[in-house]
Amino acid sequence: MTFLQKKLLNTKIRLHPRNRHNQRYNFEQLIKSCPDLACFVLKNKYSEESIDFSNPAAVKTLNKALLQHFYEISWDIPDGYLCPPIPGRADYIHHIADLLEASHIPPSPSTLILDIGTGANSIYPLLGHREYGWKFIGSDIDPIAIDSAQKIIQQNKLSNVIELRLQTSSLHIFEGILKVDEKVTLSMCNPPFHTSLQEALLGTKRKWKNLGIKKSSTLNFGGKENELSCSGGEVGFLQRMIKESFLVRKQCRLFSTLVSKAESLPVVYKELKDIKALDVRTIDMAQGQKKSRIVTWTFADS
Repeated sequence: MTFLQKKLLNTKIRLHPRNRHNQRYNFEQLIKSCPDLACFVLKNKYSEESIDFSNPAAVKTLNKALLQHFYEISWDIPDGYLCPPIPGRADYIHHIADLLEASHIPPSPSTLILDIGTGANSIYPLLGHREYGWKFIGSDIDPIAIDSAQKIIQQNKLSNVIELRLQTSSLHIFEGILKVDEKVTLSMCNPPFHTSLQEALLGTKRKWKNLGIKKSSTLNFGGKENELSCSGGEVGFLQRMIKESFLVRKQCRLFSTLVSKAESLPVVYKELKDIKALDVRTIDMAQGQKKSRIVTWTFADS
């Protein structure tokens, strides 16, 4: 391993400075906000309070506590649906806020964000509105996910700022969601990055093995097949999204997406170059051992 490789390996990309989750979890405070969390808190090998992150029930209850404590959001999702890690999702929101500022788009309650694949958890609209007061359109191809997200939105009295729309075609991303002449400030997305559910399960099995945890391929963060995989995996989804973004370039000022796999980037950059996208940016992110990045682009000049 070269010196540069070692330096990169030891360099920790921290959460965004405005992220509320930059410090260790205070479980005493979290339990006050969500008493159900108490039965999942234990001492780890360093004699520090934690939870068993391989336990889906513990992970979901931690999410409930974080959302209630930090954002005053009541939240729950059906069993088996994707349970997103809150700190990483909040990071995407804060980086998007920086992007809007850099693009000379002033903070405004009229800012309208399109969340592609909002899921049963609708986490980006919830965090985005709480942190910056933005309005959201959330789309998904799963009617059950839409129904779950709608219940969360109604429970938190956010129906006037978050609107959900069912995508009836798995072949399209923007088409069928944006209305004629409707304009949004920015689109965001956390694409499915496996080619099949089996691939997702094998990846989880490798993760447990690398961490020295004797687990099967249990998905600790859950996830239905359409949340975790799609035809062509991450690359296939991103290619379709980029091509379709050109068709709605007059309706969406800025486009963004998470890119989980570094090896997907060359294809993403090539697709963006082919459609003559402008101001392409890559924002590195990390949470724990997991590294990711946001890629953004536009078709509007300065």
